[in-house]
Amino acid sequence: MPLQIRRNRCTSFLRENLLTIFTIIGVIAGSLLGCGLRFSGHEWSRRDVMYFQYPGELFLRMLKSLIVPLLVSSIVSAIGSLDLSLSGKVGLRAIIYYMTTTICAVMLGIALVTTIKPGKETTYTQPNATKVISKDTLTSDTLLDLIRNVFPENLAQATIASYRTKLIYDKNDTKSRLGELETYQIQGEYQSGSNVLGLVCFSIVLGITLGKMGEKARPLQDFFHSLSEAMMIITGWVIWLSPLGVFFLVTAKIMEIDDFGDLVGRLGKYFFTVLLGLFLHGFGTLSILFILATKKLPCKYIAKMGQVMATAFGTASSSATMPITIGCCDDMGLDPRITRFVIPIGATINMDGTALYEAVAAIFIAQLRKVEMSFGKIIAVSVTATAASIGAAGIPQAGLVTMVMVLDTVNLPAEDVSLILAVDWLLDRFRTTINVVCDALGAIIVTSLSQGDIDKSRALNEREAAPSHELTELEKGDH
Repeated sequence: MPLQIRRNRCTSFLRENLLTIFTIIGVIAGSLLGCGLRFSGHEWSRRDVMYFQYPGELFLRMLKSLIVPLLVSSIVSAIGSLDLSLSGKVGLRAIIYYMTTTICAVMLGIALVTTIKPGKETTYTQPNATKVISKDTLTSDTLLDLIRNVFPENLAQATIASYRTKLIYDKNDTKSRLGELETYQIQGEYQSGSNVLGLVCFSIVLGITLGKMGEKARPLQDFFHSLSEAMMIITGWVIWLSPLGVFFLVTAKIMEIDDFGDLVGRLGKYFFTVLLGLFLHGFGTLSILFILATKKLPCKYIAKMGQVMATAFGTASSSATMPITIGCCDDMGLDPRITRFVIPIGATINMDGTALYEAVAAIFIAQLRKVEMSFGKIIAVSVTATAASIGAAGIPQAGLVTMVMVLDTVNLPAEDVSLILAVDWLLDRFRTTINVVCDALGAIIVTSLSQGDIDKSRALNEREAAPSHELTELEKGDH
């Protein structure tokens, strides 16, 4: 009998975690195959790598196609379903949690990089000219664009493009001086990629509006609720392709690495510092906050996030992983109204791993260049890294773009970003994994803190929906 029970438990465990096991196998197998192909002695062309990456690219495109409809429908449906006072409390708790974790990540990163000093004994070499990242905007422009994108002028356009300021040098303009960006002409352009901040802002406002309209908004509320459920069903279908998707994505990425020597040589200490920071933040800081907020250990919850973490590592995109994160939280039995509100916001503004990485990278480059970092400069890096992480898109290597903004804060040249390109692809996967774990833990924490309010709201709704004779019985029972 005990043997039969153990077999049943083992079968049940495999059935419940089959997809997660396959996805983790996909990551490991992809890494092994990529290394095997790379060291096979054959020189793989870019086209060969593209062919290997193609199935993974299709998987990534499927996930990304779900982002906009799922994000908008989830937020509108969640806020419209919640009591207005409750949705305000949930939103406030989520933002406080995300801001706390981001600040903790930056402080941890700065503490590690100033203690370990990975750039002190590292040889500085001039970046390759072919890898120079041109700088055509000021830090202030980036911050202003962040706010501009919160208020898109065209919602249809916001689904496919985001606004950015671009500085143009015109030799015929007498006020423009070459090399002085402050004197350049200011122009705006739209770059490819969804304006997620603007869509989130609009969805929140629309959800609040539907909540205030009451019964008049029922048809529109039902539409968004049905759309959200339909997107989750489609997500369930796509998720079963994740083992193959991450297998090909990881294989192709390892095949196209320029130099393995940089991983363990010149940038080894820097790589170790960032990885240590991500590990301590993910399994230290977040665990402490989780225990303080819920009075529970996070181990069993993190154990259920294997599918989320494997997908995040394989795709290196928190936005693409968002549908899977929501599904994982639903499987844990969390209130879907909370998860569909908190997770999309987290995937947009919560980039703990990116904030930590950018703070470490900026000070590492300053150490390479023998630039003294005063307390004021460290504070400036902290503030800018926090702001830059919020503005970073949830796509692979988006942190490199905002990294230029952090370097500008301490007067370091933008082309120095190329110094860390050799290891950025791998660190990007680790920091994305930490980002999505933080989002999922945040949903659990906010649900736990809001449970009392949820119960009160549910009791109030039941009281309002109950017939008059039942209300009389309820009131008698209250006494």
